[in-house]
Amino acid sequence: MEHHSILRVVSKLLIPPMLVFALYVQFHGEYSPGGGFQAGVVFAAAFILYSLVHGIDALIEIVPPRALHVFSAVGALIFAGTGVVTMLLGEPFLGYYALAENPVHAQEWGIVIVEFGVGMTVASVMLSLFIAFASHNPRLDDKDW
Repeated sequence: MEHHSILRVVSKLLIPPMLVFALYVQFHGEYSPGGGFQAGVVFAAAFILYSLVHGIDALIEIVPPRALHVFSAVGALIFAGTGVVTMLLGEPFLGYYALAENPVHAQEWGIVIVEFGVGMTVASVMLSLFIAFASHNPRLDDKDW
C-alpha cells in the first residue's frame, strides 16, 4: 500500500487515539458505560486498522499469533483467578468484598482486575480470529479440486 499515502497518514493519526480511548474505556468501565469487552474491541480494532493499511504480515510481525493465544489464556485466568481468590478468602465466586477492608475499594479493585482480564481476552481473541481469516487464502484450498 505504498501508493495509498493518504490512508497511511490517516491511520497514523487514528491509531494512537484509538488505543488511548481503549484504555479510557477499560479503566473507567466501573464508573461509566464501558469496560473490558468494549475496550478489548476498540483495542483490537486499532490493530485491525493497522493491518488493513499495512498488510497482515506487518500485523503478525507486531503481534505474533502465539502471543495472542497466550494473552487470551492469561486474560481468562485473571478473570477466573480473581473469583478463586475471593472464594479462598471466604466470599462467593467474584465476591469482591474479600479483596480489601473497605467495601468500596474492594468492589473497585475487583471490577478493575476482572475487566482487565476480560479486555485482554477479548482483544486477543478478536485479533486471533482476524489473523486466521485474513491469512486464509481460498485459492490455495482449491488445488485439490
